[in-house]
Amino acid sequence: MELRQLRYFVKVAETLNFSEASRELFITQSTLSQQVRQLEESLGTQLLVRTSHSVALTEAGTELLPYARLTLRDAEQCRQRIVDLDAGLGGRLDIGVTYSFSPILTESLFEFKEKFPKVKLNILYKPMAELMELLSDRKLDFVLAFKPTKPIPGIESHFLFQNFLAVIVDESHPLAREKAVTFDMLRRFDLALPSRGLQARNLFDRIVGKRIDELRVKIELNEVNILLKLIRQGGLASVLAEATTLNETGISASPSRRRMLRWMAACIFSRIATENAPCRNL
Repeated sequence: MELRQLRYFVKVAETLNFSEASRELFITQSTLSQQVRQLEESLGTQLLVRTSHSVALTEAGTELLPYARLTLRDAEQCRQRIVDLDAGLGGRLDIGVTYSFSPILTESLFEFKEKFPKVKLNILYKPMAELMELLSDRKLDFVLAFKPTKPIPGIESHFLFQNFLAVIVDESHPLAREKAVTFDMLRRFDLALPSRGLQARNLFDRIVGKRIDELRVKIELNEVNILLKLIRQGGLASVLAEATTLNETGISASPSRRRMLRWMAACIFSRIATENAPCRNL
């Protein structure tokens, strides 16, 4: 039994006329008759009663008709599903995101959902090292993060934008009035820093080295939104990526005197991904 045969049978059953059905199907009447007969042979029963003037459904034909329609509908949905997947219009994307990207991603998500409403997004926030493991294990489709400082086997990245490490404070904080912040300035204030292992913290630790012990670090945590809330309400200063403050109100991002190390923000995915990498649509 073939889908084509079911489609031909349904058309004949709906029109009860081989001549009319063949015209609507754009095939010859003899081809239509042959295909319906082959369907009957494969099922081992007669589906249509044919006379020189009329066509009627047998009991078996009447029973088959709704199932044939359902099968054809499911087959079309299956075909459309694959077409949508191939065109990036459907399916599911498993996205890994570092905490620094949290404020940036929100605006992009709304735009993405408008463009691809049938795509389901599963978003996972974790430190960079964990995301790279999940990506290597093919548990993520791609990762939004700052470009790795060293090559990772089997992983490639595409540049999105550049970013800098900055001192983040409330707008009323004394450092908010500074055009550039030095280490000595930072040392005079209580700090809330991202946890060790997060990209911003790793970069900051590389810059200051053992002098980190000279700073008044009061809080360390791995949740950027809570960190920003502490900065607004607790009078604390922090060191984060400038991009973290995107679309955030009431806080100020001050560059360091030496413009702390530049980052390259990137879309990162396994090399087994196709040329139509999903992140290129973000």
